[in-house]
Amino acid sequence: MAGLARAGALIEALAQPLFTWLFGLAGYGLYVVLWGAINLLSNLLDLSMTAALQRVVPAARDEAEAHGAVKIAMLGALIPSTVAALSIFVMADAIAPLISAAPEDRATLPFTIALFAPALPLWVFVEVATSAARARRAFGPEIRLRILWEQVARIGFALGFFAVGLGSTGLVAAHLCSLALTALLCVPLLARYYNLELLLRAPISAPLARHLLGTGVALLPAALARRLLIDAPPLVLNLMLPGTRGAVAAGLFEIARKISTIPLIVRQAFQYVMAPLSSAQAQVDRAQIAPLYRFASRVSTALVIPLSGLLVFAGADILSLYRPEAAAALPILTLLVAARAAEAVVGPATPIVEMTGHRMLPLLNSLLGAGLWACLAWLLVPKLGPLGMGLAVSAATIAIAYAATLELRISDGLSPFDRRLAAGLAIGLVGVALMASAESLTGGPVRFGSVLVVWAVTSWLALRHGLARGDREALGGLSRRLRLV
Repeated sequence: MAGLARAGALIEALAQPLFTWLFGLAGYGLYVVLWGAINLLSNLLDLSMTAALQRVVPAARDEAEAHGAVKIAMLGALIPSTVAALSIFVMADAIAPLISAAPEDRATLPFTIALFAPALPLWVFVEVATSAARARRAFGPEIRLRILWEQVARIGFALGFFAVGLGSTGLVAAHLCSLALTALLCVPLLARYYNLELLLRAPISAPLARHLLGTGVALLPAALARRLLIDAPPLVLNLMLPGTRGAVAAGLFEIARKISTIPLIVRQAFQYVMAPLSSAQAQVDRAQIAPLYRFASRVSTALVIPLSGLLVFAGADILSLYRPEAAAALPILTLLVAARAAEAVVGPATPIVEMTGHRMLPLLNSLLGAGLWACLAWLLVPKLGPLGMGLAVSAATIAIAYAATLELRISDGLSPFDRRLAAGLAIGLVGVALMASAESLTGGPVRFGSVLVVWAVTSWLALRHGLARGDREALGGLSRRLRLV
């Protein structure tokens, strides 16, 4: 369910070319810089309450404690984010000179920053509300809300604001409106899995507050490190490169990053599910996590390796949907997709480490990843621009994933590697090599069609031979329709 719901992220990937055509590459780049800043602030100010709920709610002694945890998380995240949003609104004129923008966007930048400030508490509310539903093991509804309905609404608002003649401010306004709509829809989502009356009158227990805040603060560095590699690169590119060049570099990187997250749909579906499941199982028998971990890693490998090959060797065709200047994102796309493929092989190691009581290990991993990214970005971005940022992010992504894998092996004896995973990986790599050969064919449609056929065949073979029969049966109706069993 989580995987199918997460596939709604494809809507966002399809919306990206539309936004670049409507608002220009520099205008789109400015928008992703502002949204990246909001995202980074939200992950800092919510004190990782979203992750803490995944630990605390499944292990709650009764409903009163579960509702109290959600109430504490809401208050602890919304109060500082609202104060920060008011500060940004007041200081918009002082913040604007720090942001690189095209000349046509420079005059309206203070207004755009002030307009976007309310997105901070709105997004924090959406994050906490949906994570509370996820803590109840309700994965599909919250993902559909955030990925499907939010993205569809954003496209509709963007088209409307473009029609009335707004520039890059129109894209920011569209995002703000879609967030407001999503926040409203989060209220019935909460009511579906929690009693709203009990949520409002739930007592705030000091021991529970200390436990929840302590858990969140312990997980905060790891959460910030993950978001740092997603939201900070466009912002850093914008700050390091002046004027239009900084805005365009941010836009190019975000185009490549967004396309490279398509393989992440598979891995992220397992991350969403494995966090609360790992937390619950760790309370009973940690050995029960092992089969879940191996299953997730085998499926992730069988699906992501061929998909990564498709995105790399059909990348030129995919980027042709954007404005012509977006073709420069292809080398960045190749780097980021390769990193996602390497990350997929080890499965959801990171959320398992976070949810099974290893409080210091997520901190160690986050420091490793953030330090490696910062050093490489400092060295490479001035010379290589967005390509240097792609190298830095790719190295840090792989380092965090494999550090968590090694830690699980040492601390709990958990490993994703087995004969089936090796078979799926080998089939996937052979398929990628065939895609590379097919990519050399002349003619765009012929090349794209050949790569697409090789991807489909490789994916089926990797699922058929890379998964045990029990794994294939666990996929239910999908497995029967694809004739995997």
